[in-house]
Amino acid sequence: MSESYDLRITGGNVFIEGQGVSDVDLLVRDGRIAAIIDRHETTTSAETLDVAGKLVLPGAIDPHVHLGKDIRVPRDPDDAERETASAVAGGITTMLIYLMSSESYVGELEAARAAMDSNSHSDYGFHFVLGTPEHLEEFESYVDLGVSSFKFFMNFRGDEGKYLGLPGNDDSFMYDILRKSAEHGAMINPHPENIELVRMFRDADHDSSLSSLEAWNAARPPFVEADAAQRVAYLASVTGASVYCVHTSSREAVEALVRQQDAYPNIFIETCTQYLTLDTSSEADVYAKVNPPIRPREDVEFLWEAMKAGQIDAVGSDHNARHRTNKEKDIWSASAGFPGTGGVLPLTLAEGLRRGIGLDAIVDAVSTRAAKLFGMYPQKGTIAVGSDADLVVVDMDSTSTINAETQHSAAEYTPWEGTELPLSIIHTIVGGKFALRDGVLTDNHEGHYIHRARSGAAALGQL
Repeated sequence: MSESYDLRITGGNVFIEGQGVSDVDLLVRDGRIAAIIDRHETTTSAETLDVAGKLVLPGAIDPHVHLGKDIRVPRDPDDAERETASAVAGGITTMLIYLMSSESYVGELEAARAAMDSNSHSDYGFHFVLGTPEHLEEFESYVDLGVSSFKFFMNFRGDEGKYLGLPGNDDSFMYDILRKSAEHGAMINPHPENIELVRMFRDADHDSSLSSLEAWNAARPPFVEADAAQRVAYLASVTGASVYCVHTSSREAVEALVRQQDAYPNIFIETCTQYLTLDTSSEADVYAKVNPPIRPREDVEFLWEAMKAGQIDAVGSDHNARHRTNKEKDIWSASAGFPGTGGVLPLTLAEGLRRGIGLDAIVDAVSTRAAKLFGMYPQKGTIAVGSDADLVVVDMDSTSTINAETQHSAAEYTPWEGTELPLSIIHTIVGGKFALRDGVLTDNHEGHYIHRARSGAAALGQL
């Protein structure tokens, strides 16, 4: 080849979609994969990166992130910089961030982009949380802005959403959201919990013999998640909407959704790393409080079996960067949620391979499927000519340890503190530029906003 390239990545075991691990080299130019070649072929490049013996994967995608000190909207430079540093240190090259507000998202998007631009190590896009009639009136304009996926809190009845400034809602509002999304080629990401049942359990006498995480699980048992999940899935079939059930935590919820999928295909299931790796016996204790709760070990085991069976579409983090002081209370008053974006790829990869899950299924769950569902494929989620040069290089022969320092988050803690992994993330490349090099963060934080015109079935129909 007589052409010149910006970067040649040579010697690695490169994962190519549909082929598996291949002995090829990658050529990068202008932020994209320009060519995939035999490693013995001669080229001219400004730089050559030797990754002999290392695994080269498409950059991971975290489809479920909350940023900002109040987890509503990223507003300050450090809201973007610290948490995207956590992401790229773990091989995440694109994150999708939930904006939560009762105000118009036209203005909120502008504020969020101001915080992210020039401060984000990773590329990024947004989901909007819909909670007011005005949001529905502006739905089409939101899609025009490049946001085609929207969250709805099924548990925000009465004043449950007051802490986020969101009013109460009901099933008629949910029906309208689903109908609108079907009309505009969008997808709804519901938080499925039956809050009336949660209130009953929350206000009951608590069993003092239970550990903190066992008590929290008992206060929001799996069937309150499953009940809400099957309701929204059924209404999706009535309206023709696509539904992406976020942070699915339990066997009951997965089984309820699979039953609905048998009659209507446009239902997709996300789980999170915490539900694949933590259980109610975790030493993280109150640091692992989240909604839905961490479940007993049998649910963890079932979720891995569901992944083997192809029932889990994607793995996210539900990353929440509230400071650790919000957690250092009893289980009833501590805030819910914790940082986790940096663990999505290494934890899922390590545990998945240990359990005999194929690399192709793992890559699909942490990268490719989310890119397809959220309208970013083939720009993201795959190593192919013309795709963004978003890459992660993994050393499968070295170890690493998860702790607050390696996670970089402003939250200053992790529920996986001290977890040892049989692999390490060596390089993370975003748009052809190193965000992590030799395990060290670079000063590159030029992440770009990803405009997404379609999500769900509408996006899949374009592939």
